[in-house]
Amino acid sequence: MDLSRLMQQIKGHPRYSEAGMILIHNGVVRNTARDGRPVKGLRVHVDHARLQEVIGRHKTRPGIIDILVEIAEDRDLSVGEDVMLLVVAGDIRENVLQTLSDTLNAIKSSVTRKTEFFTDSGAVHS
Repeated sequence: MDLSRLMQQIKGHPRYSEAGMILIHNGVVRNTARDGRPVKGLRVHVDHARLQEVIGRHKTRPGIIDILVEIAEDRDLSVGEDVMLLVVAGDIRENVLQTLSDTLNAIKSSVTRKTEFFTDSGAVHS
């Protein structure tokens, strides 16, 4: 996962001069699940066709210049490791903030599936 590369790609976009904001989401593996159980890691699976649909749909929103996503998939990730980078570039704060939030929520709900590994050796798919 390479945030510098993603930023260079955004800055090289033909419409970059229209950008007034670039927002970045950097998801990392945390040490507890939502229910509070201790986590030792996770694995993420990605539906690539669905990811492209989500990105394509959100790129057409007003003021959005580009959306880039990189997901660490199909490998065991430890606590503290990067899971996903999401970069949204656009014209004004209102457009970029809402698009980042909506894109992130769509990816989390319909694109990725994760398996959390717990310190008690159990695994849960979500």
